[in-house]
Amino acid sequence: IEFHGQPIGAIIAEDHETARRAAALVKVKIEKDQPIVTIEQAIEKQSFLNQQPFYIHSSLLEQNSVPEYDWSQYEKVVEGQIRIGGQEHFYLETHNAVVIPGEDDEIEVISSTQSASDVQRDVSRALGVPRHKIVVKVKRIGGGFGGKECASGLFAAGVAVAAKKLRLPVKIYIERFDDMAISGTRHPFLFNYKVALDNTGKLLNFDAKCYSNCGFVLELSQSVMERAMVHIDNVYKFENVDVCGRLCRTNLASSTAFRGFGSPQGMFCTETIIKHIAEKFGFDENKLREQNFYNEGDCTPFGMHLRQCNIRRCWDECIELSNFEQRKNAVDEYNKKSPYIKRGIYLIPTKFGIGFGYKQMNQAGALVHIYTDGSVLVSHAGMEMGQGLHTKILQIAARCLEIDISLVHIENAATDKVPNTSATAASLGSDMNGLAVQDACRKLMERIKPFKEANPTGCWKDWVMQAYVNRVSLSATGFGIIHSEPVDFFNGKGAEMFGYCVYGAGCAEVEVDCLTGDHKVLRTDIVMDVGDSLNPAVDIGQIEGAFVQGYGLFTMEELKVRPDGTRLTRGPGNYKIPSADDAPRNFNVKLLKGSSNKMGIFSSKAIGEPPLFLGSCTFFAIREAIRAYRMDNGLNDYFQMDSPATPERIRMACEDGITKKLPKLPEEGTYNPWIVNI
Repeated sequence: IEFHGQPIGAIIAEDHETARRAAALVKVKIEKDQPIVTIEQAIEKQSFLNQQPFYIHSSLLEQNSVPEYDWSQYEKVVEGQIRIGGQEHFYLETHNAVVIPGEDDEIEVISSTQSASDVQRDVSRALGVPRHKIVVKVKRIGGGFGGKECASGLFAAGVAVAAKKLRLPVKIYIERFDDMAISGTRHPFLFNYKVALDNTGKLLNFDAKCYSNCGFVLELSQSVMERAMVHIDNVYKFENVDVCGRLCRTNLASSTAFRGFGSPQGMFCTETIIKHIAEKFGFDENKLREQNFYNEGDCTPFGMHLRQCNIRRCWDECIELSNFEQRKNAVDEYNKKSPYIKRGIYLIPTKFGIGFGYKQMNQAGALVHIYTDGSVLVSHAGMEMGQGLHTKILQIAARCLEIDISLVHIENAATDKVPNTSATAASLGSDMNGLAVQDACRKLMERIKPFKEANPTGCWKDWVMQAYVNRVSLSATGFGIIHSEPVDFFNGKGAEMFGYCVYGAGCAEVEVDCLTGDHKVLRTDIVMDVGDSLNPAVDIGQIEGAFVQGYGLFTMEELKVRPDGTRLTRGPGNYKIPSADDAPRNFNVKLLKGSSNKMGIFSSKAIGEPPLFLGSCTFFAIREAIRAYRMDNGLNDYFQMDSPATPERIRMACEDGITKKLPKLPEEGTYNPWIVNI
C-alpha cells in the first residue's frame, strides 16, 4: 500500500448503499511505516521518480556545455525560495462509469472521462481483451479540469473486471469523500531561485531548481514539470536561463493534470522574483516588467521564437481598462487613513504555449455524415465538459458546410467512431477537433460541388439528394494536427515546442482585514488575446471561470494531510473553493481586437487554460495590502509569502504586537505533530 486511500479491491452489490456499507466492513492488516509526505522529506531521503534531472539551458542553443556563472560579477542578485500548494479539481460530477458486457468479449463502457482512448486502453489491459472489442462512449462530463484525463481508467477498469466476471452491467460512482482521497490533485511545487540583473533593471541570469510533489507514481508528472519549466520565464526575456526539475516521490495519491498543467506554478515563481527584486532594490515592479517584456521574434529559453507577441498590447490595454494609476493612488490614500483594513491593487501578465508536450498527441479525428434529408451528424474526438466545445464544433461544421446550425447535431464521442483519440486537454479541444471537422467537411463539399454547379438555384437538400442519387459518398473522416516540436529536457536543448502562445493581463483590487486575515475582491479587469474568437460569449465565460479557479488556487484552496499520510481535506467541510460571494464585485473582461491567429482554426486561439494564472493577481494584491500593514509597523523588508494566501497565512504575515505574543509556528513544509500542508 503506497498511500492512504489507495484502492485495493471492490465490493459488488445490488445498490450503492449496500456496497458502501460492505466496503466499510473490510479489515486490512498492514504494518505501518513512516511515510514521505512533503517535498522537503523527499529531498532529504532522495526519493525521486526521475533519477536524472530535467534541464533547460538557454545557452545550449548555441554551445554544448552547461555554463558556470560567477555570481559575484553581477551588480544585483536576489536569491530565495517560494512554495505553491496543490489544488483539488472539485468537479461537480465525481468519477463514475457504467460497463455493459456483450457477446464474444465485447464490452461497452460509458465513462466520465476526458480521454476515451485511455479508458479503452486501461480496460483492455485489465481484461486482456483487444481494443477493437471495447467501445468507450462519452456524452458529456460534469467537469474535469484535468482530473479525468488519466484517473478515469482506474475506476472503469475495476468495473469492467466485475462486469465480465458477473456477465451483468455494473455501475460505479465515487463519493466525494473517496474521490478526493484517490484521484489526485494539482502538483504542489517548491522553487529555489537565484537571479542577477544590472543597475538599470535588465534581467540577466536566472537559475531555478524546481521540485514537484508527484505522489507515489509517475503518471503525468514528467509532462507537468516540463510545462512548468518552459513557462517559468512567463513574459520576460533573461539573457541566460538555467532550470532544473526534480520529481519527488511521496506516499500520497498520484498528483495529476490540472488546468494550467504546471504553467501557473512556474509563472508564480517568476512573478514572485519580480516582486522580490522590486522590494529589495527599490524598483517599480511594473516598469521593471515593461523593461523586460519579450518583443516580437524573441527566442524563449527552450528555443521557441515568439510570433504575434501581444503581451505589450494586452498589458497597456489592461492598464487603461482598469484605470490602474488613478486607482493605485486612491488605494495608497485609503491605506493612510485606515489602520487595520488595508487595500491592495496589482497587475499580472501571462503567456501560455498551446500544444501537447508530446508530438504524437497533437492530432485529432472526426467523422461527418450527411443524411438525405440534409441533416448532418458530427462525431469528433473531443469531450464536452461544460467548456462549450460542442457549441464551437457545431459552428465550425455549419460554417464549413455553409448551412444553418440547426441542421447539425453532435452525437456522443465514442472510440468506434473516432479511434486513437488524445485527451481533451491542453486547451486544444477546439483547435484540433475543429481542424479535423473542417477537413471532413472540406472533403464533403468537394463531392457536393458538381451538383451545386449543375443546379445553382437549388438548395442544400437538393444538392445532397442529387449526390445520393448519383452514388456519391456522403460520409467522410477528417484529420487535424497542430505544430509541435518537443524539447530535449535531458540535454537542455530547445525547440519550437508550441504552435503559438496566448497572452493576457489582469488587474485585481482587494480589501484585507489585517486583524482576522479575511479578504474580499473588489474589482477585477482582464484583457485576453483570443485571436478571432469563435464564440465571444463562450470565451468570456471561460476567462471568468479560469480566473475564479485560479483565484481559489492562490488564496483559499489548501491541501492538508497528517504526518502519517492520512488526507484531511476530503470534502467541502474542510476544503474551501470560491463561491458566488467570493467572485469580484466588479468583473470586467475585454477581448483583444485585431489579433488573427493563422495557426488556429478560423484564426482563433485556445482559451481554456491561459487565463487561470491571472487569478494570482488577487494573491499579489493581498500581499500588497499586507505590506502596507507591515510598513505601518516598521517592517519594510521583503518577506516570503507562500501560496495559498489563506486567512491564517495572511494574519501571520501581518506582523504586529499580537503576533509577537504567539508561540513560533513550524516553518512551511516541515514536520508538524498535528498537520502538514502540501
